[in-house]
Amino acid sequence: MEIRHVRALKEVVEQGGFSKAAKTLGATQSTVSKAVAQLEHDCGSPLLDRSARSGRPRLTAAGEVVYRRGLALLREQEGLRGDLDALNGLRRGHLDLGIPPLGSGTLFAGAIAEYRRRHPGIEIRLKEAGGRWLEEKVVAGELELGVTLPPLLKGCAWREIHREPLMALLPPGFAWPKGKPIRLKDLAGQPFVLFEEGFSLNAVIESACRKRGFSPAEAARSAQPDFIIALVAAGLGVGILPRLVVEVRRLLPIRAIPLADADLGWTPGLIWRRGRPLSPAARAWTGLLRETFPAFRLGKNNRGGPGDQPPSL
Repeated sequence: MEIRHVRALKEVVEQGGFSKAAKTLGATQSTVSKAVAQLEHDCGSPLLDRSARSGRPRLTAAGEVVYRRGLALLREQEGLRGDLDALNGLRRGHLDLGIPPLGSGTLFAGAIAEYRRRHPGIEIRLKEAGGRWLEEKVVAGELELGVTLPPLLKGCAWREIHREPLMALLPPGFAWPKGKPIRLKDLAGQPFVLFEEGFSLNAVIESACRKRGFSPAEAARSAQPDFIIALVAAGLGVGILPRLVVEVRRLLPIRAIPLADADLGWTPGLIWRRGRPLSPAARAWTGLLRETFPAFRLGKNNRGGPGDQPPSL
C-alpha cells in the first residue's frame, strides 16, 4: 500500500469524484483512477461504490476503514515532514491555510505575497471555504490553520486578527432618514439576503437577531458578496456585510449604513487545533500576522487556555 494511492482515495472522496480529485492533485483522471484501483487491489476489496445515483463515488464498508486509517497515515507523514522542515530552516515545506471567501482578498493577499517573498521554498496551499467547514477540518487535523469568526467548534483555539464594523445594505425605496443610526432590530420584519449555511457570518447574524427577539426572514442565500449586493439592489431584501467588503464595491443604487449595535462586528481570527504543535511554516505565518495586524500582536479576544497560544508569540 502506497501513500500516494491513499492520498488519491482521500481526494476522490473529499472532492466528490475522480475529475475534481485529479485537478486537486495536479494529475490526470486516468492516473487517479489507476491509483485507487491499485489500492483496491492491495486491500483485496472494492473501496468505492461507483454506481451511486448521485454520480459521486461512495465509500464501501471496507472503504470507510481504509479512508479512516489512511487519514491517520497521511497525518503521520505530514508530521514527519514538519520535523524535517524544522531541520531545514524553512527552506522547504508547506503552509496549509484555510481562508473564507468573504474579505480575504483585502485582508490577506498582501500578507500571503509577503510570506512567499520571505519563504520562497514553502509551498502555500490555500483552501477557500466557509468558516464552519474550515473549523471542522482544523479539528479533524486535516488543516493546520484557518480563519473564521466565533462562536467556534469545540477543539479550536482562536486569536482575533482584525475587527471590522458591519454595514446594513438597504434596497432602493427603503425609507430611512439620512444620518440616523440604524440598528439590527430596525430591520426586523424585512426579508434578508444571507450567505450560504457554511458561512460563519450567518451564525453571527442569526444569533444577534434571536437575541433581539426575531428571526431573519430568508429571501435568498448566496456564496458571493457581489451577488448579495445585486439582489439587494434588485429590491429582494436587506443585506449585511463587513465594511471593508462594501467599500471596495460600487453600491449604487443601494445605501450602506453602519449598524450601530455595539455588540456586533466582523471579527475574523486565526484558528488551530488545541494541543497540536504548529509546523515551522505555520509558525512563520503567525509571526507575519503579528507584524501585520495589531489585534493579533496584542492577543485580543483569544479563545483558548494558556497552552493554546500560537508558538511564535
